[in-house]
Amino acid sequence: MKLIQFKHREDFGHEWYVQFFNIRPIKYQWSLLQFSVSWNDFSSWPYLQITSGSSGLLSILLWAYKFGFDIDILSRTWNWDYLNKVDEEDEEEKDVQQTT
Repeated sequence: MKLIQFKHREDFGHEWYVQFFNIRPIKYQWSLLQFSVSWNDFSSWPYLQITSGSSGLLSILLWAYKFGFDIDILSRTWNWDYLNKVDEEDEEEKDVQQTT
């Protein structure tokens, strides 16, 4: 069990992720609380999305202009291994483009 986990990514803007009390009982990893804050390069119409029951107890997503906020309570966690793999592939592509 991990108490707190942080992550920062750059993908069409900056995203910061925080997770509290991660556990992996059987197959999937769960968090008591996880949230993300993002500032994106592209703006969008404001919206609010509230869901419950699909992959957790409660999920709230807020988007306004370039700012995004997401909070999940007692839900499956984001797949960090997949995000790390995508980030590595993006870095490799940038390196190839810079050398050509």
